[in-house]
Amino acid sequence: MSRTPLVLVAGLQPAHTARVAADLRRAAPGTVVVHHDVRGLAEGVVIRTVRADDGTEQTALELAHGCLSCTLRLDVLPLLRELAARPGTARIVLELDPALEPEQLCVALDAVELEDGGTAGDAVRVEAVVAVLEAATWLDDVTGEESLAELGLAATPDDERTVAQVLLGATGFADVLVLAGPPVEDWTAARLHAALERWAPLARVGSLEHWRPARVLTALPRTARRGRVRHPHDALLAGQPPLDADAGLELVRFSARRPFHPERLHEAFDVLLDGVVGTRGRLWLATQHDAAVWLESAGGGLQLGDAGQWLATLGDDPQLWAQVDDERRVAAALRWDPVHGDRDTELVVLTHRQPAGAITAALAAALLTDDELAAGPDGWSALADPFGAAHTDPCEASSPADPTTHAIEEQR
Repeated sequence: MSRTPLVLVAGLQPAHTARVAADLRRAAPGTVVVHHDVRGLAEGVVIRTVRADDGTEQTALELAHGCLSCTLRLDVLPLLRELAARPGTARIVLELDPALEPEQLCVALDAVELEDGGTAGDAVRVEAVVAVLEAATWLDDVTGEESLAELGLAATPDDERTVAQVLLGATGFADVLVLAGPPVEDWTAARLHAALERWAPLARVGSLEHWRPARVLTALPRTARRGRVRHPHDALLAGQPPLDADAGLELVRFSARRPFHPERLHEAFDVLLDGVVGTRGRLWLATQHDAAVWLESAGGGLQLGDAGQWLATLGDDPQLWAQVDDERRVAAALRWDPVHGDRDTELVVLTHRQPAGAITAALAAALLTDDELAAGPDGWSALADPFGAAHTDPCEASSPADPTTHAIEEQR
């Protein structure tokens, strides 16, 4: 059975996302636009609006437990499957509330089993993710420290996510970036485009005033993500972004074949939280020898999470190896070490003020010394480790459950 195309529209300015969603609805008959307003979520109320060719329907939903996860599980996902089954539905456009992150919704499409069985992903397929960005303020927003709550965009009182975290995440996940707002001066435009070219090299970029939805969606390349959630061990430089500096923006790559000393790495994080747009990649921590660690930073906030087992821990079990995709298997084979296997560190850092040399120097100084390396995993296990484990029940979380469990969050 064919699945109904689904377009996600994300952004922090509801007026802009509503305009893009309306453009998509006008572009093709049979397009249904869905929006969930979660500003009343703390009181257990969500306002759902469905716009179709035959009119607009608005419903106030009462939830027993006010959280984004429950909103997704109890209404958004079942509604997508219901709309996909309606005769005449050619496309669904999900106009996301600023508090809803497109990547987390794409995870939920296939991961959340609905009450009557199956998933929303059985009925819909992501055709594209569109992020609408305010051109004049994007760089300031993704390098700042403001929280969603400070802008009145938080879903619940305990939602501590930052604007930078949500906005940079949506930017990097999108297939299409639509630039909105008044015209910007040349230097601001140059810095914006330099940043987007490096952080989201596969995305198509255009202005809100001149974008043509049908043409843009038809012309998306084969390499477009279309909602695919990347594995932590996928290539970090997909799309081959430029590594040279432009307009003060530079993408810095750091790699190492020895583990980090946990305490020195913790101290080195300062260099990633000042003058840096964002960081992403996997780490090899000396005290966590069997599992890789995923790192993400945005503006003044940083998160670590579980990136899964190293392939070196799988031994000779053919059933475990059969679950590894070919791309990861080949990449691991090319860097395989006789002692440590595929363990390594690979980070990319988009900087706008922090010198590239300062970033690489701070990270290199946090690696184990030769003497520390010689102690081996048994000796490393005794090192002080400031990265304690933490877990939040997905139903109680302020945002949809992440595929990785964050071990630490730092804000400057």
